[in-house]
Amino acid sequence: MDMGVASYAIEYDAELMLRVKDGDPASFGVLLSKYRGPVIHYLHRMVQNRDVAEELAQEVFLRVYKARATYEPAAKFTTWLFRIATHLALNALRDGKPERGGQSLDGGVEHADGRPSAEQQLIRESRLDMVRRAVAALPEKQRAAVLMHKYQEMEYSQIAKVLGCSESAVKSLLFRAYETLRARLAHLA
Repeated sequence: MDMGVASYAIEYDAELMLRVKDGDPASFGVLLSKYRGPVIHYLHRMVQNRDVAEELAQEVFLRVYKARATYEPAAKFTTWLFRIATHLALNALRDGKPERGGQSLDGGVEHADGRPSAEQQLIRESRLDMVRRAVAALPEKQRAAVLMHKYQEMEYSQIAKVLGCSESAVKSLLFRAYETLRARLAHLA
């Protein structure tokens, strides 16, 4: 993404939240529609249960709305948003709220030039499931760091702010997580 475009998107999100602060509910609707899907996806990967992820996402946006009066654009809007989501997910995991066996978000297979055979589709789905399970088995902070880095494409500095640690701690978390994933998924290579 062009840095000018990225900068504009960041400023636009903060501007929308400032409008919400000033009492503009339509701006909140824009933020909700823009980030609801990514937040649910992130939370689902954290808690491994679609229903719980949707409940937590509702709580995330409720907290965002309740905090509108004190909102200050000191950090990127997405950093603030995913900090709230991460804390709620970690609390839910600690409290034992999510139950295993939630619905998958990654249903279906992308069709390129030709349709894959049923066998190819099953193999691909099996591999994706193994990757999902390996990520889900990581310690909570490592899992959160991987999900923000790989799936939300957040920078180390943003992840550090979300997790409340240094960038070097994030790099260390990611290094350990990726080493663990490489070892667990070596048979797929």
